Amino acid sequence: MTNYLDFEKPLAEIEGKAEELRAMARANAEMNVEAEAGALDRKAAELLRDLYKNLSPWRKCQVARHPDRPHCRDYIEALFTEYTPLAGDRAFGEDDAVMGGLARLDDRPVMVIGHEKGNDTKSRIARNFGMARPEGYRKAVRLMEMADRFGLPVVTLVDTPGAYPGKGAEERGQSEAIARATETCLQIGVPLVSVIIGEGGSGGAVAFASANRVAMLDHSVYSVISPEGCASILWKDSEKMREAAEALRLTAQDLINLGVADRIIDEPLGGAHRDRDATIEAVGKAINAMLGELDKKDRAALIRDRREKFLKIGSKGLAA
Repeated sequence: MTNYLDFEKPLAEIEGKAEELRAMARANAEMNVEAEAGALDRKAAELLRDLYKNLSPWRKCQVARHPDRPHCRDYIEALFTEYTPLAGDRAFGEDDAVMGGLARLDDRPVMVIGHEKGNDTKSRIARNFGMARPEGYRKAVRLMEMADRFGLPVVTLVDTPGAYPGKGAEERGQSEAIARATETCLQIGVPLVSVIIGEGGSGGAVAFASANRVAMLDHSVYSVISPEGCASILWKDSEKMREAAEALRLTAQDLINLGVADRIIDEPLGGAHRDRDATIEAVGKAINAMLGELDKKDRAALIRDRREKFLKIGSKGLAA
């Protein structure tokens, strides 16, 4: 069953009518509805193209949060072989919001780390909706340091509304853990590539995405704060999230212009959730391409490349 976003309601009506006709035909073999259903399909395809032709930043946020988008676990299962999960931060405990472990990408040994939101109510609660606690970031530090020690490239998959802001997380040093993870990203001497696969929220995303190369899916977002949070602070009204989304310059297209992201990965028409396999394949090709760009760089060059990349961010100025 397709989950439709608010702005897709007209599309839902047309596709629903087409399915109703086909359901009637399945119940009555004498009915022939293909001509009418086909006309509705063509109308739906045209509307889908129109809806996604020029999405506003707020609509991109909605697509980035779509519950049926492929998540970190889906990418790991489809793209990586011999995945061996590694758990715990060796200080407090395990954080299920962060997945990570040793794996092979097209027979290349790598360390893969990512945020996992979950795909149903039970798993979303267990994964804390992808909002990592300090132990999640400390686990990521442990895995990145292990990768550095054994000379393994690091691949991170970012999809989080932000780090968990709960009382317990703050008591256990949330800000220090995020800062340490960001510092580790910048200091390791192995290739580090990152893909924003959905939401890239605040420091919780930066802690995984301070990479040599950052790719974003076409309808992903990456921002210092959510549009709702920004609207609540600036206008004291979370309903002004559309204006906030415009002001935050959080789309892949804006961030390419600002030098924050390095490449955009095309999504299927209608978003990643409409063709998960094609999206996962495109992400795999992008990861391989980014790693290929870094293959010949030695340890010092990789660290310097990362440092120069982040020092240049914003030098292009804001797009008009």
